[in-house]
Amino acid sequence: MELVTDFIVIGSGVAGLRTSIALAETGGRVTVLTKDKASESNTEYAQGGVAVVLSDDDDAELHEEDTLVAGAGLCDDKAVEILVTDGTKYVEQLIEWGTEFDREGGKLVFTKEAAHSRRRILHAHGDSTGAELVRSLIARARQERFINLLPFANTESLIVEDGRCIGVRFLDPILRAPREIYANAVIMCTGGAGQLYLHTTNPQVATGDGMAMAYFAGAEMADMEFIQFHPTALSVEGAPRFLLSEAMRGEGGVLRNVNGQRFMDRYDERAELAPRDIVSRSIVAEMRKTGSRNVFLDMTALKEDFLIHRFPTIYETCKHFGLDISKDQLPVSPASHYCMGGVRTDLWGRSTIPGLYAAGEVSCTGVHGANRLASNSLLEGLVFGARAGEAAATDSSKLKVQNPKSSAQSPLILDLGPSTSISTAVKKRVKRVMWERVGILRDKEGLTRAIAEFEQIASSNLSISSRNFVTLALLVAKGALWREESRGGHFRTDFPEQREEFRAHSIQSANKEIMPAGEINFSSMIGKPA
Repeated sequence: MELVTDFIVIGSGVAGLRTSIALAETGGRVTVLTKDKASESNTEYAQGGVAVVLSDDDDAELHEEDTLVAGAGLCDDKAVEILVTDGTKYVEQLIEWGTEFDREGGKLVFTKEAAHSRRRILHAHGDSTGAELVRSLIARARQERFINLLPFANTESLIVEDGRCIGVRFLDPILRAPREIYANAVIMCTGGAGQLYLHTTNPQVATGDGMAMAYFAGAEMADMEFIQFHPTALSVEGAPRFLLSEAMRGEGGVLRNVNGQRFMDRYDERAELAPRDIVSRSIVAEMRKTGSRNVFLDMTALKEDFLIHRFPTIYETCKHFGLDISKDQLPVSPASHYCMGGVRTDLWGRSTIPGLYAAGEVSCTGVHGANRLASNSLLEGLVFGARAGEAAATDSSKLKVQNPKSSAQSPLILDLGPSTSISTAVKKRVKRVMWERVGILRDKEGLTRAIAEFEQIASSNLSISSRNFVTLALLVAKGALWREESRGGHFRTDFPEQREEFRAHSIQSANKEIMPAGEINFSSMIGKPA
């Protein structure tokens, strides 16, 4: 028996949940497919907070300016304007829905993070903002009787008929077999691909399957070379690369090398509050200079009571590994954290394939440019998740889910081979090559060798998941090789300066070689929903 619904949402992070709520409010049936449990996503691990203009000394123009500066000349101006202006109403809506941001004396508490000119970061339970957003959004979604959450349903491929996305194939968690589900629209909210790298702050589910599925279906991918590396991941033997929030430096933490010397002011006048790409490269340079595997984050100038209250999860996690953040220097080094690129969309989440939408980290609206401003990701998921849901509902209001077998031509089900998980051998090989040759520092020789190795892996008989994984690695490496400059999260040691001729988005698709977009703005692709 075929499954039919009105809308399919893939992913249950902040973007997926907000999209689902927007769709359900129109009266449509929404099926949410998730690879793991409903709460398992990059959102859940977001510590720092959500950037939003709500404090008395802040305004949208300042937030917009900070975002544009961080984006290094590649932001879509209109997308940024929408983010910072609409963001306020969506966060206020979250509060109405019961999201418990931290307060003092009844008033919201704001903190400051790198490259922000104001204290505009809201946080929840100290350093568990993402988890609180997921909790409140899931609670809100469960109030909608038209939303059906289906956990442990791994989406494998998109179903395309006559150039339109009409459904997906997924592994049914009960039958343990592939099934198809059809809908008027598919909204992809599958998150990023941090697991491409040997060292990452992302959970195991962040393997970029959604990006690869869209690519194989023919969607355009944008800016895949721009990967953000978080400067301060805990670097302890045997411990996961646990993220030590940007807010720790925002509250006064300093970075020291293995000789105990503070060093960031030698690299940037903003010191520890410089943008993440600069801090990450500075740490790498300092580690090379001192012949060490890490630097240290020093929080000891702050009071223990404050640190326990402000960073409870971090405090307990470090304590588990024998570190007291109020007394000990915390060993840190960079790790992959966020993908600025992804499925190219307009300002309403529409991809270049009719019927296929994307929101959150899987997408590229141009809002982050070459480097995401800290704590803009949760805000993006809220704003563009709601917009993608609104657009999908409006665009398909006159459509009716069709039985594809009733048409003369069978739909294209992108079957790429067996559906087992990523093979251990492929994962290990890709992650190491990505870290060593397509990482924080890149050059032509390393990128060329990486591409050759990935193409060799891709030529073998791979499972769907393994092919998705190595294909994403190829997209990142090819974008990085094409971009012969350094900008934002992309740094070429052989082209260390920005070049005006590369002030363009890189666009890749399965049918075309890499090419620059004709303009910076994506918003001209398609206008507002009718």
